[in-house]
Amino acid sequence: DTRALGTNKHLRSSSLSACRTPFATRVSVLPLRGSRTVSTQASGRDSTGSGSSQRVDRGLGILEWTGKVAPQGLLVAGVKTGWQAAWRTMVTELAPQDRSGSYVRQSYSITSEVVDLKAEAGRYHLYLGNACPWCHRAGLALALRGLGPPLVTFTRLGSDPTKARRGGWIFTRQDPDPVFGAADLWEVYDRLQPGWRGRCTAPLLVDRITRKALSNESSNIVVLLGALQLPGGNRVELRPGQLVKQIDELSDKIYSAINNGVYRAGFSTSQEAYDRVMSEMLSCLDDLEDRLSRSRFLLGDKFTEADLRLYPTIVRFDAVYAGIFRCGRRTIRGDYPNLQAWMRDVYQIKMPGGGLQVSDTIDVDAARHSYYTSLFPLNPSGIVPAGPTAADLGLGLPHGRGGSGAGTQDIFYLKGSS
Repeated sequence: DTRALGTNKHLRSSSLSACRTPFATRVSVLPLRGSRTVSTQASGRDSTGSGSSQRVDRGLGILEWTGKVAPQGLLVAGVKTGWQAAWRTMVTELAPQDRSGSYVRQSYSITSEVVDLKAEAGRYHLYLGNACPWCHRAGLALALRGLGPPLVTFTRLGSDPTKARRGGWIFTRQDPDPVFGAADLWEVYDRLQPGWRGRCTAPLLVDRITRKALSNESSNIVVLLGALQLPGGNRVELRPGQLVKQIDELSDKIYSAINNGVYRAGFSTSQEAYDRVMSEMLSCLDDLEDRLSRSRFLLGDKFTEADLRLYPTIVRFDAVYAGIFRCGRRTIRGDYPNLQAWMRDVYQIKMPGGGLQVSDTIDVDAARHSYYTSLFPLNPSGIVPAGPTAADLGLGLPHGRGGSGAGTQDIFYLKGSS
């Protein structure tokens, strides 16, 4: 984007000019005893533009007097060691590690078979969190199969680990729990299986009639929803028989390097572990970029489950993972034009009937806010970056990869078609 480049050059030039400008500020430092506050008075106007003095907190001044007691290097090294030990402890609590400092995702304990589902509208309910890419998979399956409410209902969970009794998912006033009237997701699990001691994860698919949990594993939920036939749904086939092997092989690669790869990078507690996963991730992104230079979707010119599994990570990549998970060596917007166009193409798919759409399944700005405020060990300040925003991603811009009208054989395989 030449305009963006021009703006950045202007900003860099302005910043350098400002650095070279001689100071025009008188600074009077109050006595160190009893106060570490500095009063600054600019010539005419201060940095706030108000023309009044500004009081600046400079802390305890430890680094100024530490040399009289102990070498500064000793103090800095001690604080650094303690800080890193506390950080590693918190990260390990959040994301279990192996001995190499690599994140090891825990297994899920609840799954079901397709034959366990009954073709009854309104019987099944999904618990989903907007920030979570695994929940996004399930939401996409709902939208693409035309199974949104009232066929399959869902609740959008709030994310607040300070209010949740276990994990971070809670219910909000805007979207309360319609099945159990629970306060948080832990209570749902406890009502489903009293005395529950496992992880309280989303997505979670439950049977409203039997009040039993069907699955809390996103891949399993996608398969279940992909096979569920309800009156009012559509015939979209996400796993056409002739492509099942290819879908599963590519999905396994995407999971390791991309879906789980961003988490492995973000939760690494050693440089070696981080470097390994970044090498794997960038290689996989290069491969996907090449694939999408030759076809509209990952396995040809029709959308499959492989595309569904990749999309939640790619649409969050620049806005979330490039920053908080340290995956920003390359970005989708800056380095992968085919992946960027594919991301826009998927976002703009329109399913017939006016029900739940792909664009309804993700709020990018809310997701960015959730990651930066919930993952305290990775962002202890709680400061949320100004972007990239959903607008910055240009999800609604032309993609040049074909029409977005859906529900036909132009975009999807259909059940019962040869």
